Amino acid sequence: MSQTTITVGAPRPMADERLASRSLGRRVLTRPEIGSLIGAIVIYIFFFIVAETFRAPTSLATVLYASSTIGMMAVSVALLMIGGEFDLSAGVAVTTASLTASMFSYQLGLNLWIGVLVSLLVALGIGALNGYLVVRTGIPSFLVTLGTFLILQGVNLAVTKIVTGNVATPSVAQMDGFASARAIFASEWNIGGALVRVTILWWLVFVVIATWVLLRTRIGNWIFAVGGAAQSARAVGVPVNRVKIGLFMTVGLMAWFSGMHLLFSFNTVQSGEGIGNEFLYIIAAVIGGCLLTGGFGSAVGSAIGAFIFGMATQGIVYAGWNPDWFRTFLGIMLLLATVTNLWVRQAASRG
Repeated sequence: MSQTTITVGAPRPMADERLASRSLGRRVLTRPEIGSLIGAIVIYIFFFIVAETFRAPTSLATVLYASSTIGMMAVSVALLMIGGEFDLSAGVAVTTASLTASMFSYQLGLNLWIGVLVSLLVALGIGALNGYLVVRTGIPSFLVTLGTFLILQGVNLAVTKIVTGNVATPSVAQMDGFASARAIFASEWNIGGALVRVTILWWLVFVVIATWVLLRTRIGNWIFAVGGAAQSARAVGVPVNRVKIGLFMTVGLMAWFSGMHLLFSFNTVQSGEGIGNEFLYIIAAVIGGCLLTGGFGSAVGSAIGAFIFGMATQGIVYAGWNPDWFRTFLGIMLLLATVTNLWVRQAASRG
């Protein structure tokens, strides 16, 4: 009787899903800024068609400038939102920084650069105070910074009236240090007939730095971890409190820089400026893909969101429409961007 031998081969190893490569399309869809990029392209094409003036190089320079003034702050606000927090005092903090530099130097007869440095310390101090109160008290940052917003709004107006006797600061155009400070914070060049402001360059630099920090450094990993799950991040050794305070101070730093641009562009500052701008920064970040719950977003997305803002503000004017519709248009863009971002994320998860 013959006997048949059956050889059983070694079982095939199971594929580890964590090592499976994702398709290019899915990788693109998972980027936070993809929804805002689609929206920006659509809006650009729309205004390019309906507004002939929008097509001129000078108009593009104006759009980019409007985008940069919002975009510089939106970068830091996006980082803060990725870290799971908000700052409603960001708009008036810009004005506070500008008023501090102007009045400190003017009233004491000092070189403007001294006022600029004092203003930097004040702006960083405001950010540090916001962050400290949030991490030490556990009060939501929405409420803490709302309180700071009201305080700064009152201080800006009251102190300016006490010191200058007016609601605006005197012109600093003839003071020592003005020319060199203006060259850094508010210079401009004529390129092909278009007036290009230095803020556009600084805006792009800040976006590149923030993107590098988020994607290539340990601090970037900490920011995503803190925004996604603070308690879990703390359990694995992430310095949650320091990260949050640092993010609020980053907003303060950018408020200082924006405030210096405001001062050296117009030579004088109205104490009531900046109110409401904090919502524009948040809108730009949200349109760019940041989640209100934290842990998701990008600096590039905030830049695209700011660019959409710039196109909306100028495109409506170039199209000859009533500018009163701007806020309505911005609200529609916010809702559409939120829905688009949600759809893109769901499509990526299904892929």
